[in-house]
Amino acid sequence: MRKKTQLIHGGVDIDKNVGAMSPPIYQASTFRQNGVGNFTYEYARTGNPTREALETLIADLEKGKRGFAFASGMAAIAAVMDLFQAGDHILVTDDVYGGTYRYMTKILNNRNIDVTFIDSSDLEKVKENIRQETKAIFMETPTNPLLKITDIQALAGISKENNLKLIVDNTFNTPYWQSPIENGANIVIHSATKYLGGHSDLVAGLIVVDDEQLGEDIHFIQNATGGVLAPYDSWLLIRGIRTLGVRMEEIESNTDKIVAFLVKHPQVEKIYYPGLPAHPNHDIHVKQSGGYGGMVSFTVENEEKAMEVLNKVRYFTLAESLGAVESLISLPAKMTHASIPRERRIELGIEDGLIRLSVGLEDVEDLIEDLKQALA
Repeated sequence: MRKKTQLIHGGVDIDKNVGAMSPPIYQASTFRQNGVGNFTYEYARTGNPTREALETLIADLEKGKRGFAFASGMAAIAAVMDLFQAGDHILVTDDVYGGTYRYMTKILNNRNIDVTFIDSSDLEKVKENIRQETKAIFMETPTNPLLKITDIQALAGISKENNLKLIVDNTFNTPYWQSPIENGANIVIHSATKYLGGHSDLVAGLIVVDDEQLGEDIHFIQNATGGVLAPYDSWLLIRGIRTLGVRMEEIESNTDKIVAFLVKHPQVEKIYYPGLPAHPNHDIHVKQSGGYGGMVSFTVENEEKAMEVLNKVRYFTLAESLGAVESLISLPAKMTHASIPRERRIELGIEDGLIRLSVGLEDVEDLIEDLKQALA
């Protein structure tokens, strides 16, 4: 089954009871038992048919053993981190989403779980930082917001050699373009709020695992901590996923044209986009991904100029998040990555004049004209 077909027919695509083409929304908190312990569903925190339809779908799409749906991307990350205990050590991509950085530095550290932020695209640096107590590598590729590329297969090899779990945040590229489990990852995480939902109308997180025992462990954590996705949001997310393929292709087509415009613009100093041949590790991205996505970051002279651009755009909406049908624009230093200290941001290359675009489905000529007048 090819990807566009799987988006529609993967998981539980037709209700078995009445043949409904859309999975029913089982808005129920509990379920009748046919005798003590004789049940299909017991309690909605433990399992719900609508959520299960979504969880089966994402497991199919990511080519994993089991999928799990949570109330947000950060709830999904927190559940994965609950696999570890005091004294453990985790390696984390340095250029990572600000909320992930905040969680790793403000919460995991309080649990005596040590975190080292490294450039995961530098394999030698990864090897040098592995300790006896290291249990996992957590990575993004492409990263947020500099779109750095890490070789998943190579990192999977290092992880296997050292008996580590490889955790990949696949939010930016989605399972439509990239399959981390096929490249050796053990756990895949999504902020499904973004491309998978795609319409700025839900908040959700997903986890897929490559191993049945890992699945049992995550399900125990999901049930014990209770940060599950509600039935209606599960249904909305299934609906969003069904159009993922056509959205990702059209978004990438728009992005290619916008990047071509930015490359030639005199006010633009640097551009970060995996589709550019000069982008670091472009060849690796081509090897492990079927597309370049709709995220672009670029720098202008300074924060003042960046603020001017943000204030002048008309079709790019100034907002947090990404991956929606609407084009969004943000200033990472003041928004998504504000929780990272400025000295650390500058060290990573997240400059005060860095602008991040999430390209949507508007007419691309309107988007280019909008950027042109804002940059003028």
